Amino acid sequence: MKRRAGPRRLHASPGGIALTPEQQARTAIDTLLAAAGWVVQDVGAVHIHAARGVAIREFPLKAGHGFADYLLYVDGMAAGVIEAKKAGVTLTGVEVQADKYTRGLPDGLPCWRRPLPFSYQSTGAETRFTNGLDPAARSRPVFAFHRPAQLADWLQQLPATRMPYTGTGAPPPAVELAASTFLERLRTMPPLKEDGLWPAQIIAIRNLEQSLRENRPRALIQMATGSGKTFTAISFIYRLIKHAGARRVLFLVDRGNLGDQTLKEFQQYQSPDNNFKFTEEYIVQRLTSNTLDTTARVCICTIQRMFSMLKGRDLPDDLDEESADRLGTLFKQPEPIEYNPAIPIETFDIIVTDECHRSIYNLWAQVLEYFDAYLIGLTATPGKQTFGFFHQNLVMEYNHEMAVADGVNVNYDVYRIRTAITEQGSKVEAGYSVQIQERETRRKRWEQLDDDFSYDPAQLDRAVVAPDQIRKIIQTYRDKLFTEIFPNRTWVPKTLIFAKDDAHAENIVEIVREEFGKGNDFAQKITYRTTGAKPKDLINEFRTSPMPRIAVTVDMIATGTDIKAVEVVMFMRAVKSRAFFEQMKGRGVRVIKPDDLQSVTPDAKAKDHFVIVDAVGVCARDKTDSRPMEQKPTVSFEKLMQAVAFGNTEDDVLTSLAGRLARMEHHFSADDDAQVRKASGGLSLKDLSHRIVEALNPDSADAQARAEAVKPLHDPALRQLLITLKAKNEITIDHVSADRILEAGFSAEALARAKGMVQSFEQFIKDHKDEITALQVLYGKPYRQRLTFEAVKELADAIEKPPYLWNESQLWNAYAALEKSRVKGASGKRILTDLVSLVRFAIHQDNELIPFPERVNANFKAWLATQTRHSRAGGNPEPFTPDQLRWLEMIRDHIAANLGIEPRDFEYAPFAQHGGLGKVHQLFGDKLDAVIEELNETLAA
Repeated sequence: MKRRAGPRRLHASPGGIALTPEQQARTAIDTLLAAAGWVVQDVGAVHIHAARGVAIREFPLKAGHGFADYLLYVDGMAAGVIEAKKAGVTLTGVEVQADKYTRGLPDGLPCWRRPLPFSYQSTGAETRFTNGLDPAARSRPVFAFHRPAQLADWLQQLPATRMPYTGTGAPPPAVELAASTFLERLRTMPPLKEDGLWPAQIIAIRNLEQSLRENRPRALIQMATGSGKTFTAISFIYRLIKHAGARRVLFLVDRGNLGDQTLKEFQQYQSPDNNFKFTEEYIVQRLTSNTLDTTARVCICTIQRMFSMLKGRDLPDDLDEESADRLGTLFKQPEPIEYNPAIPIETFDIIVTDECHRSIYNLWAQVLEYFDAYLIGLTATPGKQTFGFFHQNLVMEYNHEMAVADGVNVNYDVYRIRTAITEQGSKVEAGYSVQIQERETRRKRWEQLDDDFSYDPAQLDRAVVAPDQIRKIIQTYRDKLFTEIFPNRTWVPKTLIFAKDDAHAENIVEIVREEFGKGNDFAQKITYRTTGAKPKDLINEFRTSPMPRIAVTVDMIATGTDIKAVEVVMFMRAVKSRAFFEQMKGRGVRVIKPDDLQSVTPDAKAKDHFVIVDAVGVCARDKTDSRPMEQKPTVSFEKLMQAVAFGNTEDDVLTSLAGRLARMEHHFSADDDAQVRKASGGLSLKDLSHRIVEALNPDSADAQARAEAVKPLHDPALRQLLITLKAKNEITIDHVSADRILEAGFSAEALARAKGMVQSFEQFIKDHKDEITALQVLYGKPYRQRLTFEAVKELADAIEKPPYLWNESQLWNAYAALEKSRVKGASGKRILTDLVSLVRFAIHQDNELIPFPERVNANFKAWLATQTRHSRAGGNPEPFTPDQLRWLEMIRDHIAANLGIEPRDFEYAPFAQHGGLGKVHQLFGDKLDAVIEELNETLAA
C-alpha cells in the first residue's frame, strides 16, 4: 500500500516554471527532510557541522559509483544515502543502486563505517529504508525520514571495535559487521520463564518472538476472549523492553475505559525476574491529553487520540470514549495524515493494537502505518481484512473451543425465550387509548385511537414500546432462573442485559426492579448517558461488589471490558455482525476463582459455564463479517456530528448535516433557539446551517473555510443539545396488548450438549468400572465393602481432569435438562457425595436422581421408625431421648457429606461445639460403637 508522506507534490516552481517529475520528487524529499530536522545543502556549499544531520544533494562518489542523490552526514560523519526517483517508480528495484552508493564514499572522508549503514529510496510520496546495522538487513516502507538523532542513536550502539573511521591511516576492511540493534538483541534473549503462564500464552509469546527475530513487520495473535490476551501482551512487552532494549511501546485501545482497564493490568503485573511490579520498574503513561511523556516506556492510548495528535488537534473527551470502529466508519475517504515533526516516525519501536479487528480500517490504518514500528494485533474475532492487514502472519490461533477444553474459558448454554409480540408485533384496535411519550422530556399523555394501530417487531423499542413484551421476558427469566437456568441458586447471578438504545435500557431497568421486587441498587443502567457516577465506576461496582446484580447496557460493556463474575448474558437486541456478537458473548466466558466469585455471588460454588438468555433469536440469526456502513446506509444525525467533530469535512457529510439542521429549524420553538444560541456563542440553528452551506460553495470554499464553518460543533455540549432537541418527537406506548410466551427453555444445541455429556459420562463409567475404586464398589451390589469419601474423591478428581472437565453440578444439570420428571432437588446445592447418586442413576440402579443427603435422610427416617417399632414392641418408651436424637441427626448429616463416621470425627465441628467424644459417650454409653456401625451400614446404602 502506497502512503502519502509530507505535503502535496508541487507541480510548478514559485516563479511559475513547470517542474519535471524528478524535480517534483526532489522538492517533496527536501520538504520531508527539513521536517525531520535535516539541513539540506548543495554540494558546492557544504557545511557538515551546520547541524546534527546534513543532507548533501548530488554528492560525487568515487570512480565507478556515480553521484548520490543525497549523502547523509550525522554528527559530521557520513552515515547513509538517499536515492531519489520520480513518483510511480517501484522502489525495491532501486535498492541495488542505493547499495552501490553506500560503498562508493571517497577514501579519506569521515564516516561511521564502510559501507555506509543507512540507505533510503524515495519518490517523496513513497519511501523505503534499509538499516545496514541489522543482521540480514532488509528494506522496509517508512512514512518519512528518520530524524538525525535516531540514526545517531543507532550508530552510537556500535561496539568500540566498530567506532567510526576518521579518515586517517588505512581504511578498515569493507566487511559487514552486525551492530547491537533491536533486531540483533531479539536473537539473544534469555529463555522465557513459564511460571504463571497458561500453555496458550507460552506458545503465543514464543511464536511472536520468533516472528520478530525473522524481522516480520506484522504479527497477529488470535486468542479467545478471557484467555489472557492482555496479560500475554504485557508479558512479551516486558521481555522486549528488558531483554531486547525496546525504547518505547505504544499500546492502542479503541475506547477510554479499556485504556483504564489495561493500565490496571500493567500495575498488577509482577516481573518474573524480580519482585517489582511493571509500573515500579518502568514508567507507563495512560495518555489522556495530547502530551506524550518521553520518559515513559509504555504509552496506553486510544487510537482516536493518537490520530488527533498526529493531526495536531485536541480530541473531545466524549470521542475518547466512543468506539473507534464507529468513528472510523464515519469517513467515506480517510482524512490523510501528514508528517508531524512533534511526533516523529521513530517514536515507538513496537505498536500493540488491542481489538485489532476494529482498529485497522480507514482512518486508523494510517495511525498504525505512520510509525516505523513492528505491529502486533490482538483479537478474539479476526475477519478476512484483519488477516490481510497483518500479512496473514497468524502467530497464535487459540479459539473459544480450545480455551474451554483447556479450562481457560467456560462454555455456555442458550436459554431461549420467545414471545408473540417479539416475533409478530401487535395491533391495538380503534377505540382503545395508547400513551404518547415525548422523547426529550419523557412527558406522557393519553390519546384515544380513531383507527387501528399496528406495529411490527422492527418498530419495537424504537417507535413503539410494549411494556408487557419486556415484562413477559423479565418475568420468565425471574421464574425460570432458580428452577431451570441456575437451579442451585438463591442469589441472582451477575446478569448483563444488552438493550437497543438508552431509552430501551431505561425501560428494562424499571421493569427488572419491579418484577424482582428490588431497589435501585439491584439493577442499574450503564451507558454513555449515565450521569451522577462515571460509567467506569459503575462498571467497577458491577465487577467487584455484590450489587448491582443486573446491569443493562447498549454497547458500552459489549467488548473488551473484563467482568469475570458475569454468568448470564441476555440479548434483548439483535446483532448483525458476527464479530460483534462474538465479542458480546465473550463477556460471559471468563473464568474466575471460586473465592472471587463467591465474594460477589455468595451462593455460587464455582463458575463452570454461563448462560445466554436469547430473547430475540440472535443466536439463530445469520450474521455477516461485513462492517457497518460499507454499503453507505443512512447515517444518524448524532454520527454525522461526531464525524464533523473528528475533522471530517467531506461533501456528503456536510451536505447531509446542513440539510438536517435546516429541517430541524421548522420544529424549533423560541426557547429551543435560545438554548442553541447560548451553547454556540450566539449562533442560531439557521446560522449553523448557513455557514456550512456557504463553506460548500465551490467558488469560495477551501479546507480552512469548511473547518471554521463546523468549529462550533466541536463542542460536545452543543452536539448533545442538538441531539436532545432533534429528539423532540414521540414514541407510542402500547399498554393494551398482552404478550404471551411461545417458548422458554434451553435451545436444541444446549440439549444436545447435555445429551453428549450424559452419554460421555456413562461411557466413562463403563470404561473405568474395574479401575476406579468407587465404581468397583457401586457396581458390586450388594456392596462387598463400604464406600469411602476418599474413593469418591478419587472419582471426582478423575472426571475433573481434561478432557472431561466435569463436576457434579454440571452432570446433575445435564440430567435435569434431559429428564426433568426423574431428577429431584434441582434447586439445592450439589456436594461431592452427590456423585454417588449420579453413578447409581447412570448405571440404572436407581430410577430417580435424588441428592445424596436426601437419600441419607430417607434412610435415617426408616431406621428411626424401625427402632421405634422394636422399642414399643418390647413395651419400652421412645428409643432415644431428645439429646440423643439431636446427636443422631448430626451423625446423619456427617454421613451425608462424608459417607461415614468414625469415633475421631467427634473431636471436630460440629460435634466439638456440643461436647465432643466425651459427650457422645455419656449419651450412648457402651452402645455407641454399635450405633455408629449400624448407621454407617444403613444410611449410605
